[in-house]
Amino acid sequence: MTSFDLPAISGFRPPALPDVDVQGFWGDRIDAVAHRTAMILYDRCVAAGMLEQINPDIPVPPLRLPFHTRADGTPDTVNVQMFWDSDVAKVIETAAYALYRTPNPDLEAKTDEIIAMFCKLQQSDGYLNSWFIRMRPGERWTNLRDCHELYCAGHLMEAAVAYFQATGKRALLDAMCRYADHIGSVFGPGPDQKPGYCGHEEIELALVRLGRVTGEQRYLDLARFFIDARGQKPHYFDIEAAARNEDPKRFRHDTYEYNQSHLPVREQTKVTGHAVRAMYLYSGMADVATEFGDDSLTDALKILWEDLTEKQMYVTGGIGPAASNEGFTDYYDLPNESAYAETCAAVGLAMWASRMLGRGPDGRFADILEQALYNGALSGLSLDGSTFFYDNPLESRGGHHRWTWHRCPCCPPNIARTVASIGTYMYGVAADEIAVHLYNESTARLTVSGGIVTVEQKTSYPWDGHIDITLGLEKPLAFRLALRVPGWCDGASLAINGVAVECEIERGYLRIEREWQPGDAVTLDLPMQPYALHANPAVRADLGRAALARGPLIYCVEETDNAAGLHELVVDDTIATASTSVLSALNGGVAIDVPAHREDWQGHGNRLYDRQAPGRRPVTARFVPYHLWDNREPGEMLVWVRT
Repeated sequence: MTSFDLPAISGFRPPALPDVDVQGFWGDRIDAVAHRTAMILYDRCVAAGMLEQINPDIPVPPLRLPFHTRADGTPDTVNVQMFWDSDVAKVIETAAYALYRTPNPDLEAKTDEIIAMFCKLQQSDGYLNSWFIRMRPGERWTNLRDCHELYCAGHLMEAAVAYFQATGKRALLDAMCRYADHIGSVFGPGPDQKPGYCGHEEIELALVRLGRVTGEQRYLDLARFFIDARGQKPHYFDIEAAARNEDPKRFRHDTYEYNQSHLPVREQTKVTGHAVRAMYLYSGMADVATEFGDDSLTDALKILWEDLTEKQMYVTGGIGPAASNEGFTDYYDLPNESAYAETCAAVGLAMWASRMLGRGPDGRFADILEQALYNGALSGLSLDGSTFFYDNPLESRGGHHRWTWHRCPCCPPNIARTVASIGTYMYGVAADEIAVHLYNESTARLTVSGGIVTVEQKTSYPWDGHIDITLGLEKPLAFRLALRVPGWCDGASLAINGVAVECEIERGYLRIEREWQPGDAVTLDLPMQPYALHANPAVRADLGRAALARGPLIYCVEETDNAAGLHELVVDDTIATASTSVLSALNGGVAIDVPAHREDWQGHGNRLYDRQAPGRRPVTARFVPYHLWDNREPGEMLVWVRT
């Protein structure tokens, strides 16, 4: 039915999951997902009633979640239950990676059962969406703006690819190929097709992923159509609203900036709207740019990249400060305590950054990939893999904690699938070049210059910046090896087979071109000292404050280490004298102990104001990695500390 001969490589592609074995820092987190999170996700989907909606062998279940209401109190078209398929799909994807990591017959049987439900539910023409087959029959493809149909399809496609690659089972992959073919017959530029696209982007990047694994060009072409159609006039969402006899101007968020359809994608210059939707769109655009060599898309993305990372991104790599639209507001509006910074948004930023590397190694993108993964995204998953953050503030008075589930449970399986597939983010492979984007103990088997190369990393990164890389080859092979030098690093050094090598840094990478011999050893040293970061003065929330970092990790203070009243801490210009220590309670995480002062109001009585400034007493402030906060005793937390 389907050819699995991959088309010729265009640009750089990520390796498939089975091509990278991950140990070390990320290996421990993958094990937590494999041993605990994957089954937790399944159990909570069952408890929520999600599988009852999918299962065609039981009566149609009652509505579990109410429709949203508009500001005037009238019912909205949006209901969280309508995109349950996407949550279940991400659970399948997580299970796929978990099963590849650690065989689990119980988890595999349960996942196979879900897949069998989806396959049995699929209609004869290939259509597959449980909400519109079971809960709202007869309404398919009538409201792309609000109802997430193509979004759900995209997540199911990603799950299908993952499950096929991890287990070799292709039932869901075959079903998704039929679904993609159905979608391609409905949507497109033809006279009998709909020129539509989804209100929540995702299908675009998923079709590229499906096209890459199947070798089918038509899926790549359909992804490009959805990208090119977005924001064109007359506006498709207006057309479909009129067809439903609804006022096109009356909908939940009142502006098409919310779903990035206000302009054609190549004309957009400001990152706006719902943060996750934006990241998924830009990820799809980057994939299409790589597959088709489309510089017009890449150029547009570079403008949007600058707009986001220079004016709208938290120091953690978190994005989207507002809960009201789960997204962006205005430039430099980055409040700390009320920061929304959804876990899914940081995951989306990492996805976009990774895909921007498809056009070649570039530290601008890889640095943010690392920043978002280690901080804004990983904070969403507890050390033991059992609890989650949906939003990720940079300050807490002690009331913000991880939870077991959520009414809109998109984040738990999203961070789980990302952690479990982290090996695919570490490397990029072109016809004659291997790029190492992320450092972590791992072994990768990559095809380059017509040969197979084993890249073995030995390192304690991110706790230590020493990386040993050994290249396994059957015979000498000429190719380029690109090693990233992180933007936070000063004084990186390189040696090959024990001999120091001088190599210019090109766009953030040491790019070494030579004929490599079997067993060649590359040593990269990235000095790792604590340092302070200061925000642009336009970020009012951070005036007079600093954030501490070490290597790729952003740090914070917690009440459990420093007592309550974290806002009383004042860090002097003594970062260079800070010491580090290993915390067994945080899985060997490295803490930073910094000389500081604490303001003291004792002696001022209960007065609210006083002419006399508070006293200061010397203390040692302990900082821990931000992604590890709220893994011990509950309490206050603060990233930006007074200086």
